[in-house]
Amino acid sequence: MEIKKDCVVGMHYKLTDDQGQVLDSSEGREPLKFIQGAQNIIPGLEKAMEGKQPGDQFDVTVEPEEAYGVRHEQMIQKVPKSAFQGVDELNVGMQFQAETQQGQIPVKITAINGDEVTVDGNHELAGQRLHFNVKVEEVRQATAEELDHGHVH
Repeated sequence: MEIKKDCVVGMHYKLTDDQGQVLDSSEGREPLKFIQGAQNIIPGLEKAMEGKQPGDQFDVTVEPEEAYGVRHEQMIQKVPKSAFQGVDELNVGMQFQAETQQGQIPVKITAINGDEVTVDGNHELAGQRLHFNVKVEEVRQATAEELDHGHVH
């Protein structure tokens, strides 16, 4: 069966950056499963999956615009420590949900200087070209329930 919209796909992958550093991998785990066309994975990888079949193995490079987007400097802000009421100790790397005009977004503390905390709302892979090595393990038609819920059961 060929990968097309509304198929469940199971794949193994290795994700690396431009320097060849492994950022993520499904090695030693179950294959990643998603519904093709349901925006369960980044757009560039989903496009590359179209038409592939079980057993296909391929490499694809995904530009930031079709991955986690470009970095936006306005997503980096300095806020007072007092904005973190109820948190006993703040550390670089901690993640929080910030309320914005567009709704809640995840932010990560990237620096702490005295009473000033720098938070970054960019995805950690924003602005990066991503390199995937993929092996398609399984392709099947999604069930009505999976399509209704928008994810694999």
